[in-house]
Amino acid sequence: METIKASLRDSQIARWIALLLISTTMFFAYFFVDVVAPFQTEMEKIYKWTPEVFGMLGGSEFFLNVFAFFLILSGVILDKMGIRFTLITAGITMVLGAFIKFYALTDAFAASNLANSLGSFWTVVPSSAKLAFLGFAIFGVGVEMAGITVSKTIVKWFKGKEMALAMGLEMAIARLGVFAVFRLSPIFGSAENGGPSNAVYMGLAFLSIGFITFFIYTFMDRALDKQTGDTGTSPEDEFKISDLGKIITNPGFLAIASLCVLFYSAIFPFQKFATDMLASKLNVSIIDAAAYFSYFPIGAMILTPIIGYFLDVKGKGATMMIFGAILLTISHLLFALIPAESFSATVAILIIVVLGTAFSLVPASMWPSIPKIVEDRYLGSAYGLIFWIQNIGLLAVPILIGWALSASNPGVSEQISAGVEGVKYNYTVTELIFAGFGVLAFILSFVLKAVDRKHGYGLDLPNKK
Repeated sequence: METIKASLRDSQIARWIALLLISTTMFFAYFFVDVVAPFQTEMEKIYKWTPEVFGMLGGSEFFLNVFAFFLILSGVILDKMGIRFTLITAGITMVLGAFIKFYALTDAFAASNLANSLGSFWTVVPSSAKLAFLGFAIFGVGVEMAGITVSKTIVKWFKGKEMALAMGLEMAIARLGVFAVFRLSPIFGSAENGGPSNAVYMGLAFLSIGFITFFIYTFMDRALDKQTGDTGTSPEDEFKISDLGKIITNPGFLAIASLCVLFYSAIFPFQKFATDMLASKLNVSIIDAAAYFSYFPIGAMILTPIIGYFLDVKGKGATMMIFGAILLTISHLLFALIPAESFSATVAILIIVVLGTAFSLVPASMWPSIPKIVEDRYLGSAYGLIFWIQNIGLLAVPILIGWALSASNPGVSEQISAGVEGVKYNYTVTELIFAGFGVLAFILSFVLKAVDRKHGYGLDLPNKK
């Protein structure tokens, strides 16, 4: 017991330094996730990417995680190999995938034999998109592996302490990357700076810095394990593949996983199309529209740590998810139904901030709830499995939105690709789809409350002991 009291995790300074290091990497990762989001129309003009292709790019991030089960494998690797090995693997994978995506958008690739080879099949999709899909899929393996590892790392340092606050701060720092990308990417990717490929290059450079911060953290992790005598899992607690069955038959896990996929399907795919939606509805430039949308994570950045602190000392995690689902639905309905003549920049920013508030309520409540539902020995696999289920939605929904956008705007894609000025997409149908996910999330949040009451997980109880 004396060893535990003297360990690094009992030092507030050490705990928060560890959190800062891993959160910095996630800041750069979130930046790269949406680095081309402001360029939907530009990608159509320069690279001949239709909305369907652009949606496929968003979905490709999750392809290997879903169909090759890399996310579940990532969780098993985390529980088997430990935090340090998994963080380094995740960092290398993110940088490799980012480089491939960058190369796909360069003139060097366009002139290569590889581009010609890729162009010989699936001809409706440009060669640049096919290689970008591959790069983003590899990046997606790394970023989701990093996400589940960061979650388990925070539990390691903060369980029984300020765990929800720490998770809230990590999410706030990561979402600062969303603010940064919608402010900086249109500038990095402007015509005078070389176009979208330069924005992707800057994202690659940032990710390389993020890999370094992950690497630095591993020294703290090793020191903590040495102090506590933790060499991983003991033989009797070692993770077994059969434990996956225990996770997926856990009613609390199933309720949270279902809520997770619905909620995130109305958030992350929306980010891919939000800039062009705002530019079309407000009749403003991409730079201005991206600047407006950059306010989206502000509410989450400010409120998530506050909500995390409240959950630590007061609880009410399951209740928070209900309010988050309500705000999510209202936000998308307003985007869909407010007429263009009444849709000003002020109105747009207000709705965006409300949506950001929803984005703070649900994740801040959801992720600290997982350790209350599953045992520590397969916590990494539980995070991996819930991220895998989430990724199914994140793979399918951008493709659905891209298809719905084209189907509800016949002829628009062809005109934009041909360089016709002043042609814009109408996003009413796509916003109603997002609102539908919010309605379903609202229903699932009540199901979660009922499951919590029946099984006594304590989701509405404080995290801090």
